[in-house]
Amino acid sequence: MSLSISPDEMLVAEDENEKGAHAGSDRALRRDDGAARRFSVLSRTVFVGGVVLTTVLFGVGAWQRRWIADDGLIVLRTVRNLLAGNGPVFNAGERVETNTSAAWTYVIWFFSWISQARLEYVALAVALTLSLLAIVFAMVGSARLWRPVTTSAPTLLLPAGVIVYIAVPPARDYATSGLENCLVIFWLGVLWWLLLRWSQDEKPRLANLLVAGFWAGLCWVIRPEMTVIGGLALLVLFFAPMPHTRMHPALTRALLVLVGGVVSVGYQIWRMGYYGLPYPNTAVAKEAGGAKWGQGLKYLWDLVGPYYLWVPLLVLVVAGAILLIARRRTASGRTATTENTAATTVSGRFAVLQRWLRSPAAVVAVLVGGGLLLVIFNVRVGGDFMHGRMLLPQLFCLMLPLSVIPLRLPVAGAARSAWWRWSFALPLVAWAGTIGWALYAANTTANTSGGQISASGIVDERIYYVLNSGHDHPILATDYLDYPRMRAMLSDIAGTPDGGLLLNSPSFMMWYVAPPPLPIPPGGYDHTVYFLNLGMTSMNVPLGVRVIDQEGLAYPLAAHTDRLADGRIGHDKNLYPDWVVVDMGMVDQHPWMPWFLDDKWVQQARTALTCPATQDLLASYRAPLTWDRFKHNIIQSLHFAQYRIDRVPKYEIQRCHLVDPTAPLPVPN
Repeated sequence: MSLSISPDEMLVAEDENEKGAHAGSDRALRRDDGAARRFSVLSRTVFVGGVVLTTVLFGVGAWQRRWIADDGLIVLRTVRNLLAGNGPVFNAGERVETNTSAAWTYVIWFFSWISQARLEYVALAVALTLSLLAIVFAMVGSARLWRPVTTSAPTLLLPAGVIVYIAVPPARDYATSGLENCLVIFWLGVLWWLLLRWSQDEKPRLANLLVAGFWAGLCWVIRPEMTVIGGLALLVLFFAPMPHTRMHPALTRALLVLVGGVVSVGYQIWRMGYYGLPYPNTAVAKEAGGAKWGQGLKYLWDLVGPYYLWVPLLVLVVAGAILLIARRRTASGRTATTENTAATTVSGRFAVLQRWLRSPAAVVAVLVGGGLLLVIFNVRVGGDFMHGRMLLPQLFCLMLPLSVIPLRLPVAGAARSAWWRWSFALPLVAWAGTIGWALYAANTTANTSGGQISASGIVDERIYYVLNSGHDHPILATDYLDYPRMRAMLSDIAGTPDGGLLLNSPSFMMWYVAPPPLPIPPGGYDHTVYFLNLGMTSMNVPLGVRVIDQEGLAYPLAAHTDRLADGRIGHDKNLYPDWVVVDMGMVDQHPWMPWFLDDKWVQQARTALTCPATQDLLASYRAPLTWDRFKHNIIQSLHFAQYRIDRVPKYEIQRCHLVDPTAPLPVPN
């Protein structure tokens, strides 16, 4: 018996086999699609949950340590004058920029103007909001950097670098301090996200380029040193390939320059004409161009050492570097071959460089490289007197690429050894180690200076004012009335209706009031307070009371003195009160002067103030602001920035080639 299959039967069998194969393929595709959707939901859930949890933890930690620093109150004094119509000044009638961040001043002014709420509460709310948004943008940007190349396995994005940042106590201290730290890290977080979005556009869009350029260009008004990062970002945007539009690439670049510089350049021209300086007066008072490497290294170690901050930095940097290298190896080799071939010519190498500039790697280089440069800058100038504050933006920069780290889970059914590949084990170990370190650091008190100033001059600013004001959360200016000598200041002002100059005694125990000269005009003279703490004094007195300081933050005459070689960092200028008695026009003779002032020094200070160059400096911010004065200030602003006087009146007389009124007369032959 023979078995034979007809051609028709063969065709039917083939059709059935083909249908079965297609059905199996469809089922496999449906399984893959279902798995991919589950992976996507899992990844999104973990990431969003991590963002929410991290932000909440930071918010709770910042709220538990809420406060407004004395330097934060300095900003609010300028805002008060803006709202009163006196302009962006600290004392009415004196054009002095006492706030390093121009943008922060106007941000507080804007929200105060629209809310009409108390300034301290506005500063607190805006600072906390910007701090939390900075964390969100950091994590969202980092998620773009680490987004999975393939959907074959679920990749979880776990919070890591942001945990390092929020675990350091100063980060939570300065989230609500009224200082511009919140604005700086917010600007950095948004810049990070904008640059990554621009670098990953499949079809580059002009709008994304210009928005990123505009935001990077705000660097100068955010804080002058942020120009390091903003400038690098603008260079990358400028030299990268331009989007394909009807506009010529040269015109696109010109438009980018215009958009990137419109705010900072415009404000700079106005600053030079209005204030007579090319940068804030705080940079003059603190000699931002000076060098104190030894003190700067102490400041760096004051943050890095006690918290063992180098441990998570090292762990995450090594893990991130390995992950990036492995990620590059998974990319297609076709592009690399093309680039290697193109790189054999000069034009080809330039094209490769251009393509690299518009890549996430270039964005990482800008933020991390800029952060490292700012660390060096901060160490060079000697750091700061506030524990950790001036290194927080740098730490934030360094942690941006690693704000989240990718953890690729093994696929079910894969070989058991794959569970411990680097893509799973390394990120997991790094993340677990970071969490363990964070639990330690978050509960560590590194700077133990308390209510006193340490030998290094560095102090935990929040604890210092908590202890000295007696308030757990000194937020309102009135909370600082419990700081030593504040209530006595108000009492002495009320007790001297004719006005006068309030000088703190050498023992810091009481106030002396130098009276104004007779005759007293109707309503009396204004009061002037000469004191170290500008914020608490200025926010507890009317705007008509002039408040100045011996360091020069609000008093250019003191700011333009020479730096004390061994002075406390950030406080290494100290103008003698003899100058102030003369400059403010008070009675400069005993017995009306405070007993600790010397008649001879006061006479010499009166002569020293007649120096033409010094008078020109005083006119730059005191003379009426006419168009001629505006132009003169622009021309002379660089000279004013470099001009220095000697704090000892006798030596200043010699420097200016004046005649010392106290010198003995020559004996005739």
